Amino acid sequence: MAQNDTVVTVISKISERPVDLDAALVVIYGLELGRKYDLRTEQTLIGRAAKAEIQVDQESISRNHACITNTSRGVFIKDLGSTNGTFVNDEPVQGEQSLRNGDLVKIGRTIFKFIAGGNIETAYHDEIYRLTTMDGLTQIYNRRYFEEALEREVSRSRRYERSLSLVMFDVDHFKQVNDRYGHLAGDHVLKQLASTLRTRIRREDVFARYGGEEFGLLLPEIDLAGAVLLADKARRLVEKQRFEFDKNVIPVTVSLGVAILESTHRDLVDLKRAADGKLYEAKSAGRNRVCS
Repeated sequence: MAQNDTVVTVISKISERPVDLDAALVVIYGLELGRKYDLRTEQTLIGRAAKAEIQVDQESISRNHACITNTSRGVFIKDLGSTNGTFVNDEPVQGEQSLRNGDLVKIGRTIFKFIAGGNIETAYHDEIYRLTTMDGLTQIYNRRYFEEALEREVSRSRRYERSLSLVMFDVDHFKQVNDRYGHLAGDHVLKQLASTLRTRIRREDVFARYGGEEFGLLLPEIDLAGAVLLADKARRLVEKQRFEFDKNVIPVTVSLGVAILESTHRDLVDLKRAADGKLYEAKSAGRNRVCS
């Protein structure tokens, strides 16, 4: 029997039976986005197996992947010898690990958020609202929020006659990363890239995952020259960053297109089209560069 087919049975002592069942997992990235799984029993099995209380049918998930126990001591998660491991806040689970409110649990390509406390329904609805603006994998803004911000900033730029720049970029040869290292590695690259850049931009800038491996950076009151400087700084940060997954070092670069809102642009679509055109130029010219 394969390791990930092993059935693990945990026998709870009477003294460890749960006293507070107000806990749940919410899917914030992956299939069934937004679904809530209440942790109301002593044990909750997560895996591909039909008997799993939380069944996630993905190749990267073992049949019996992880188990959550709800006891008088708290809520704990344990990896069941899975092939790809179980992670809490990007750290691999070793033995039995306690869960705290707000922890991110990653199993395969699915990310859950653990919520617990006095008013779990309020916390759940807050999380659902958050999912309308944030990308669950990278923890930066999503496409929907980005396009709303773009429309708002275009109107503001024209009203006050102030500069507005847009940077669109994507990961070079990202399909090769997925094909060679696997989709888990691809997810890791996207998440680390976002983490590398989001602390280096201004509070008023809008950084978002636009889709797949494409990102957008909206820069209010920044002229074209300033936007090009910032874009090249981002390019160099990514180029120098060490991306490593499952003991494999993955070379990562990005290509960036920069555009500024012009008087000839009728609306946000024209600005987006201009930035996309420059991104295409950057990729056509050899990648790992900025075009404006």
